[in-house]
Amino acid sequence: MNKVMTRAAAQHRPGTRPPGRRDPRRPGGTPPRNPAPGPTATAPPPRPRPTDLFADRLLAVLSGRRPVHWMLRHTVGRAYDDLARLAEAGTLRTRGTQPVVRDIGYFVPRPGAVEAFARIGAGDQLRALAFRLEQGPDLRWRCTAVELGGPRGPRGQDR
Repeated sequence: MNKVMTRAAAQHRPGTRPPGRRDPRRPGGTPPRNPAPGPTATAPPPRPRPTDLFADRLLAVLSGRRPVHWMLRHTVGRAYDDLARLAEAGTLRTRGTQPVVRDIGYFVPRPGAVEAFARIGAGDQLRALAFRLEQGPDLRWRCTAVELGGPRGPRGQDR
């Protein structure tokens, strides 16, 4: 079988460059060695808000990625008991898609206290997580209340 070239192109000869290429090592040229320092190079990254940190921590416990006692020093009072009860129920444990925090909102009722909510999504399922943070005398934030909402069952099964 004979191959036929349909284009009249110059055949490649060893030791020659393709037409239009100037640098045999890099087709696009070389990047500058010392890029100009930008605003991100000198400024430290912004610190995450306590609401963001606690939403991630609570989600890790409620989804089963962390044990409940991991939050022991970050909770106060009944919040730990409520968290243990919610984690035991396993409502955020899913097969396949890991739950993620989609959105966070908060309200500051007084200085040193924050009431927050987070929308938790896992696939097409959307749940609500509400929690309260209070700042102690040592200026550390601790969770004082936690609730998990979602689709309600039939009437009469609510607490």
